[in-house]
Order: sequence, then C-alpha cells, then structure tokens
Amino acid sequence: MSEGAAGAVVIGLDLGGTKIAAALFASDGRVLARGTRPTPAREGSAAVLDALAAAAVGVDPDGRAEALGIAAAGIVDPRSGTVTGATDSISGWAGTALGPGVAARTGLPVACDNDVRAAAGPELAALPGPGCSLLYAAVGTGVGGALAVDGRMLQGAGGLAGHLGHLPSPEAAGLGCSCGAVGHLEAVASGPGITAHYARLTGARVDRLETVADRAARGDAAAVRSVTTGAAAVGRVLGGLANALGPDRVVVGGGVTRIGSLYTRALDAAFTAELMPPLRGLAPRPPLFGHDSAVRGAASLTSTLPLHRPGVPR
Repeated sequence: MSEGAAGAVVIGLDLGGTKIAAALFASDGRVLARGTRPTPAREGSAAVLDALAAAAVGVDPDGRAEALGIAAAGIVDPRSGTVTGATDSISGWAGTALGPGVAARTGLPVACDNDVRAAAGPELAALPGPGCSLLYAAVGTGVGGALAVDGRMLQGAGGLAGHLGHLPSPEAAGLGCSCGAVGHLEAVASGPGITAHYARLTGARVDRLETVADRAARGDAAAVRSVTTGAAAVGRVLGGLANALGPDRVVVGGGVTRIGSLYTRALDAAFTAELMPPLRGLAPRPPLFGHDSAVRGAASLTSTLPLHRPGVPR
C-alpha cells in the first residue's frame, strides 16, 4: 500500500531546517488535516523532538492515528531511528534518537528516514510493477537523492545511500563542499552553489538564488553561465548514474528546479548527452506529488520501514 500502514490512519511529518509540515492521512491516502510550525533549529535536539510531537498532536487532536512517519533532514538510519549525520542547520541534530524520541513523546509507533528517500517512496510505488528502479534527486539548499533498484529503496550503511550531492563533479573542481571535501556536485549545483558561482564570476555579492535567476532571465551572461553550469552538472551526474543503474524513471525536484526553463533545458540536455543508446528515451521528470512529496512519503514509511515503539529501548 502506498499511504501508511494498511487500513490505518497515519501522520506524516516533514522536518526541515526552518519548518515542520504535518498531515493526517486516511487509510486511502486522503489528507484529513494539515499544519505547519517553525523548527526550533537553534534550541537543540530535544526541542526539535518536542516540536515534532506537538506538530503531530496539532493535526490529530483526537488521537485517531495508529502510527507516525517522519521525513527528516540529515542522514537518517531508519533501522535504528537515529540521525547519523547532519549539517549545522539544526543544532546538535547528529546523534539524535529520532524514532525512539518521538515515539516516547507521542505514544505512537514511529518510522523515520531521510527526507529525500521518504519523498521518493511514493514515486517508486507509483511505477508499474513491483521490480522497477528509480533515480530521484532533490536540488535545493543541498543536493540530495534516493536510489531504488528492482523495487527496493537502498538505505546503505548508516542511512547514507542516495547522497548524490557528494559525487565528484568536474564543474566543482577545486571548490569546497559542505561535507568538508573538495569538488563535489553540491558545491556548484545547489542553490548556494549557483549563487556563489555568480559571485566568483562577477565579484558581486547576491543574497539569493532567485536574484541570479532573475538576472539570467534578463540576459546577464554571468547569471546565465552560473545557472546553466549548475544545471548541466546535475544532468551529467544523473546521466552517468542512469547508465549504471538503468532506472525506469528519473525524478528531479527541489526548489532550484523551479527557477525556470533555462535551468531545466540545460539539465535535460546534459542528462541526455550522457545516456547509452538503450536509455535514450529516458528523461528527468518532476515529482508526481509536488510540494506534498515529503509529508506524503513520510506517512508511507509506516508501512515500509521498521517501527520504533514507545517504551522499547534502542
């Protein structure tokens, strides 16, 4: 089943660095209630766990849900329910017992995973046949991803599988990455990466990606170069991975992909140029579920991943 535990009402939570989105799902996938609240990102992991529990109560005040799924920022090991790695966008997030912590606070069994893998789950379920493969990328403040092969989502050691932003990219040669390495895709293809590239080309500081995109739309050569370089870098990496994995569908989402056709054309062209002949008909597609992808995917985790139950030690 694609939405939550079979025959159950479930809650889906999407935890980001700035907000928590919540939804209560009926057993047939209908949204019964929605809510959002700020993430207390600078207040420590306990405050974030409290906020997640409060978000769950906010959409389910009558206690109808039988399980809860969390799509969370960071590297999440769904087996242990632990955040095994994270940036500083949420203070003290690495090492947090996410699943057990929210289960203890809500009294509900909890499944949890990285937000991008969670969003990819319903995309995989929507493919025809149980043995399909999927390549999913999310390009935003960072570059995340998910890989599913023969119908099975890959999690990897410590939940690391799918972090596409940390693949080497020729366009990022010499550039420092958020992970501490040099030359990774994220350094040139994320929103901050594209913005920083524009600053390197012009010497002019800009505050946000949208400013670069607006200038590119008006024909600013440096802005066009920054946008198309980031887009082409993503397309090349995804094309190479497609050759390696042979996916049935390639999905590219995230805020950066919404900056305009200049970006998507450059990404698509670079992707196509990498493909081996049997894959020439493959093209990147937007997520089927749009802005709902992560919270809907979070709900579906309750039927596909281990549940961390209240009162059960890690």
